[in-house]
Amino acid sequence: MSRFKHSKQATDKTIDALQRTVLVRIKALLKQAGHHFGRPVPEVKTNFDLKGQAAGMVRFPALGKPQIRYNALLLNENAEDFLKRTVPHEVAHVIARVYYGRNIRPHGPEWQSVMQFFGADASRCHSYDTQRSSTRKLQQFRYVCDCTEHLLTSIRHKRSLAGQHYRCRKCKNPLKLVVSTDM
Repeated sequence: MSRFKHSKQATDKTIDALQRTVLVRIKALLKQAGHHFGRPVPEVKTNFDLKGQAAGMVRFPALGKPQIRYNALLLNENAEDFLKRTVPHEVAHVIARVYYGRNIRPHGPEWQSVMQFFGADASRCHSYDTQRSSTRKLQQFRYVCDCTEHLLTSIRHKRSLAGQHYRCRKCKNPLKLVVSTDM
């Protein structure tokens, strides 16, 4: 049985060839690290459900396997660089945490040494165009206090309508909704 596992979402028949390439790359990097460190590789769950500006992220749940999440849109738009930099970047987080322990800095010397071993650039941030992958824009509502005007997102506005009270940080007075009279 393979020690490499991924979630149902990543094994769905709708998975595209590029995502399959990422899964193969992850498997190869984990195997390479296992040989290098002389210890078994961890099981990793992989999803392509990340939204927004992040290209990838790793989660280490208290129970269970590490989970790598990738932004499918950024993968599709930056395939070559994504495979070269982002995939090893996230796998290096898993390897560094498993082999060096949980008390290491996310982009510290342990992670950097794993990136060097993978032959990948140890940079922290990507430079992909995230214009199309940006998350939704929330509607804003005007509120006022005694000293200024505030813009609250639709989330806070709905909470305010449901009874949540918000105060100005400066004057400490309650915020009141500005009702628009223009039609």
